[in-house]
Amino acid sequence: LVVPDKVSRYGFFSRRRERALVAHHVAELKVKTPSIEQAVGKLSGGNQQKVVFARWQARGPAVLILDEPTRGIDVGAKAEIYRLIESLADRGLAILLISSEMPELLGLADRVLVMQGGRISGELPWQEASEEAVLALAMRSGKETIERRVS
Repeated sequence: LVVPDKVSRYGFFSRRRERALVAHHVAELKVKTPSIEQAVGKLSGGNQQKVVFARWQARGPAVLILDEPTRGIDVGAKAEIYRLIESLADRGLAILLISSEMPELLGLADRVLVMQGGRISGELPWQEASEEAVLALAMRSGKETIERRVS
């Protein structure tokens, strides 16, 4: 329950408000479920991911941190999650996407920061981001990273 203020009134939990909020997000995110009463654990991996998105989207955050948002879900569900991420970004939500999947990064990011050894080894705007450029930054030695920062 990440939005108690939206599902209660005068400090009392409202089942009606909860159902309305859940129904809204199920429809908006196109969660495939037989009922809004369905346990999240019984949904497919992609639909479980959508429920996680819905929970945090309901908070109205300014920034959403997504760590491997499509790990373990099928190709069709990935496409839906990508559309959702793009839609949230189009609405002005800042998204920090952490992913080890190169196509995911290159397809969704406005800019790519590459980390190596726990430090940022480089930054690429989307126009310059390619698999080769990202890999070159990932393979850069720690000494090169320090020298680049100093110069």
